[in-house]
Amino acid sequence: MGAVRDQDPLGERTAAVSSAKGHRLFAAVYDRLNAQAERPWLGSRRAGLVAQAGGEVLEIGAGTGANLRHYRDVTRVVAAEPDPAMRGRLARHLPRTGVPVEVSGASAEHLGFPDASFDTVVATLVLCSVADPDAALAEMRRVLRPDGRLLVLEHVRGEGRRARWQDRVTPLWRRVGAGCHPNRDTQAAVVRAGFRLEHEERFEPPRVPAIICPFVEIVARPERTGPKREDVS
Repeated sequence: MGAVRDQDPLGERTAAVSSAKGHRLFAAVYDRLNAQAERPWLGSRRAGLVAQAGGEVLEIGAGTGANLRHYRDVTRVVAAEPDPAMRGRLARHLPRTGVPVEVSGASAEHLGFPDASFDTVVATLVLCSVADPDAALAEMRRVLRPDGRLLVLEHVRGEGRRARWQDRVTPLWRRVGAGCHPNRDTQAAVVRAGFRLEHEERFEPPRVPAIICPFVEIVARPERTGPKREDVS
């Protein structure tokens, strides 16, 4: 069983959470909504991606803790989740965790940890909903060690007609989906933040609404030259 210690380096809660109680309804149904995807494809994708984590790990937007059972050869995991309702659900997964886990209330845009303090940063199904993805990715790069690794699993902006529909539905979708944006170009944001893509795989999962497809799996490392300022297509 993993050791658990509450940790909040900023001593604050993110302004993205709508109230002190967080998104209670969304947190209550989140695992059930994902259950149909976890069995046929999402669980295996999580396991394969998280298996690449090593050393000291920071997980951004850990949600209800779906990734925790997949960690293996790591020193410790800091599970950062600013929404208190989600953190309450996450606590239920801790007894099944085989690695040391520390729970943090830090937001992705204001992590508060020292520079170069983690070997791996994990972000699964969270960059669609952070308030400022560029600021969040800049923070992830800051806390990663120079030889560290960023692991991302996310649904991203499509192309052509699908992309246009994603733009249309985003204002409503983000209201009912706790801030989720189906039209974000996450690959471009990762590169723009100063990461070099080592692996990128776009895929269409089975039985997933087209409006939140495609998905992408990314493994990236910090560029030595720093963030790219030019536009990324």
